[in-house]
Order: sequence, then structure tokens, then C-alpha cells
Amino acid sequence: MKKNKFIKSTIILIIGGFITKILGMLIKIVMTRLIGTEGIGIYMLISPTFMLLISLAQLGFPIAISKIVAEDRVNNKNIVFSIIPISLLINILIIIFMLLTSSYIANNLLHEPRSYYALICTGLVLPFISISSILRGYFFGKQKMIPHVVSNVTEDIIRLIIIMIGIPIFLTKGIEYAVAFIVLSNIISEITSIIVLFFFLPKNFKLERKDFIPNATNMKSIFRISIPTTGSRLIGNIGHFLEPIIVTTILLQIGYTNTFIVKEYGIINGYAMPLLLLPSFFTAAISQALLPIVSNNYTKGNLKYTKNKIKQACLISLLIGIPATIIFELFPQVLLNYIYNTNEGINYIRFLAPICLLHYIQAPISSSLQAMGKATDSMKGTLIGMLLKTIFLIILCYLKIGLWGLIIAVSFNIFFVTIYDLKKVQKYLN
Repeated sequence: MKKNKFIKSTIILIIGGFITKILGMLIKIVMTRLIGTEGIGIYMLISPTFMLLISLAQLGFPIAISKIVAEDRVNNKNIVFSIIPISLLINILIIIFMLLTSSYIANNLLHEPRSYYALICTGLVLPFISISSILRGYFFGKQKMIPHVVSNVTEDIIRLIIIMIGIPIFLTKGIEYAVAFIVLSNIISEITSIIVLFFFLPKNFKLERKDFIPNATNMKSIFRISIPTTGSRLIGNIGHFLEPIIVTTILLQIGYTNTFIVKEYGIINGYAMPLLLLPSFFTAAISQALLPIVSNNYTKGNLKYTKNKIKQACLISLLIGIPATIIFELFPQVLLNYIYNTNEGINYIRFLAPICLLHYIQAPISSSLQAMGKATDSMKGTLIGMLLKTIFLIILCYLKIGLWGLIIAVSFNIFFVTIYDLKKVQKYLN
């Protein structure tokens, strides 16, 4: 029964992930063709900041809720809704921070004044992302994957429509306004997602004032899981946040032009990486389905079953990743032309494709550590990997090899973090 539930959950998430990945690619294609390489470059420069803010805003609550709900030992309704006021308070503080610092980040850290409006908009989107993520955490804990899939598909369809209509309008005002609009489009799509998720709550569901009042014991349980989880994500996102700052600062210092840097950074993060991470929707689906299974069985001491599930998840990830890697190595030009209508990024893709095989199994391994209550170990691995990546990036940028310094540093990070997490999982299951 448990096996069937895991497989069923995985299949649902893979199908949903496939649909949302196609929609995501359509969104990226529309964006690329409407705002061009320069616009994508600006969007990719602010993306690490956006990801960092999302991690801060969520504070690991979705994963914590998913784990606690999966254990089914407390009032699930109070767990989910009592955390929302705390989450909104954190989001308000972040919005204020971004209003005060966006100008400095745009001009002094990213060295791209046109990113200013988009940076302000990132803060405004956060409350909506946080609430939808908390609701998804509840459904993952219940191993109900259809609400997640339906909300994601609906969200992406709405966003695609909004972007197709809105970008041409805002482009008439300037490329910086078009990029800011792309960020703001998340508000409407996330509201759509929240509405869809509410439809999947039980029919007799009724919210009362007491449901929003935090319970001290529940809060301790949430923060005990969420803080290490957030620490791991924050460390990764801080490294990603520093990435464009280090690249632009050093490369400008040693003689590269801002136009070259923005263009190449946009090619790597706008074309090459999204293409290479295309199979990750499979591994993400496997990881999401794996988390409640591992959490439940590891807590009960079913180590053999837990170990088999993790092995199964990694094997499925490789069965998907290996054919994808071969295709990326043999036909990068065809894929780039077909999807993005460009030839830029071929060499980057061929170099990174074999490395990304490790990235594909990193997600289920990391998810397993979090499900076993060992998020602190995952955080340590991410911290060491981020520090080494940053050191490598600084040194390599000074070697005057353009953006290849970034490619090599990212590759080393993927290799180190995956091997570190794998060793930790083996330690706890042997």
C-alpha cells in the first residue's frame, strides 16, 4: 500500500511537472523573444536576489509543515494557518528592506541601474508566494499531489497569458519597466494558485479565529525543522546572490565591458542552465513524493524500507538524467535554436551536461536528509560548498577567462554538495 502510494504520488508529480515545465519553457520563450538577450540578462541579474528573498520570506515553513502534517500528531489546521500571520510579518519587513536598499543593490552591487524597479517589485511579490507555499506544504504532508499539480498548471497558464499581453505594453516605456512587469506578474499567478488550493481543502473545512493563534508547542516544532532547512537554502541563495556581484565587479575591474558581462550572464542563466535543468522537474517530483514517505518511515525506525525508497528515487533520477545528458551533448544547437531561437551557449551546455547528472540526484538526497530531521547536515554541506564556490569564483574571474570562471565554480559546487549529502544519508541509514 505504501509502495503504491509513493509510486502514485511520483507519477502524478511527474505528469504535473512535465506540464508545468512545458508551460515554463513557453513562458521563457515568450520572454526571450519579447525582451531579447539584454532583457533576459537584466532579469537573470536580479534573479539571485529574488531567490534569496523567497528563502527568507518562506523561512522553511513549507517543508516543516509538510513533515509535521505527514507525522499526523497535531492539529493540522492550526499548524498551517497559525504560521501565516508570522509569515506575513516577515514579508512586510522584507518589503520595507527592499524599498530602502534596491537603489544601492542596483547601482553599487549589480552595476545595472535598470534593475532598480524589478528589485523593488521582488519584495511586493513575496507575501503571495509565501502563502501559496505554506498551503502546498500541507497537501504534500497529506500526500495529496493533485492540488499542487492543478494549482501549478493554472498558475503558469495565467502567467503566460499575462506576460504575452503585458510585456509589449511595458516595453514601450523601456526595457527596465518590462523586466519589472515580469516580476510583478507573479502576484496574479500566485493569487490564482492560492484560490485553486483553497478549493481542494475538505468540504467541511471552516476557519475560525483560534486557527490563526500560534500554539507554542506547534511553533517550536515548526521552527526546529524550518530554521536548519532555511539555513541550507539561505546559504545556497546567498552564494547565488553574491555570484553576479562578484562576476560583474571583478570582470569590470579587469577590463571586460558591462554589455559583455550582462550578455554572457544572461546566456548562461537564461539559456544554458534552464535547458540543462529541464529534467529536474522529474527529480523535483520524486523528491516531493519522497519527503513524507521518508519522514514517516524513518521516524518509525523502518530503515531498510527508507533506504530502498531513497535508492529507488536516485535510480529513477539517473534513468531520466543519463538520456537527457546524451541529448544535451549531441544536439545542443538544435535545442537552443528550437527553444530560444539562438545559437548562444553551446559550449557552456556541453561542459555542464555531465556535471548536471550529479545535480539530478542531489534533490532526492537532500530531501531525504530533511525528511530524516537531518537538515543541519544538509546545511553544513551547502555552506562548505558555497564558500568553496565563492573562493573559486573570485580566483577564476581574475584569470581573464570571461564567464568560464563561473561555469567551473558552479560545477565544483554541484560535485561537492552532492557527494557530501550522499555520504551523510549513507551514515544515518547504515
